[in-house]
Amino acid sequence: MSFIVVRARSNVNVERSIRETMSHLNLTKVNHAIIIPNNEQYRGMLQKAKDYITWGEATEELVEKMLSERGRMVGDKPLTDAIVAEHTDFKNIKAFAKAICADKATVKAVPDLKRVFRLHPPVGAKGWGGIKRTFVVGGGLGPRGDKITALVERMI
Repeated sequence: MSFIVVRARSNVNVERSIRETMSHLNLTKVNHAIIIPNNEQYRGMLQKAKDYITWGEATEELVEKMLSERGRMVGDKPLTDAIVAEHTDFKNIKAFAKAICADKATVKAVPDLKRVFRLHPPVGAKGWGGIKRTFVVGGGLGPRGDKITALVERMI
């Protein structure tokens, strides 16, 4: 299982250690997203930056949609099935997304693929739902579980 992590708040008045943690996650700007594996080190980083990011469990369909619509190579060229087939053992983006969700591959498997997905702000009347409260009390921060799918689809 992998996580999709989205940055919701900026660097203004952020403690240095949290700012460094977000930079290690490659979340340097608001509305940037990453796909990370589920391991102890990343879970610690998520817990450290929980007041500035939101995350949830990645599904194959969502990862495939993020890779095909928002995946960018160096030079801002879009990611295609041909690029994935050329640089990895997977024949297309769908197979690559399935491997990412199963923790058998990471986004790093394709050289020159940018690890950050630049997303739009959330569309709709709700938007983020508030960036100063956690998700469990109606805000937009912290762990979302499988509800990350609805947020990211509104942002793609």
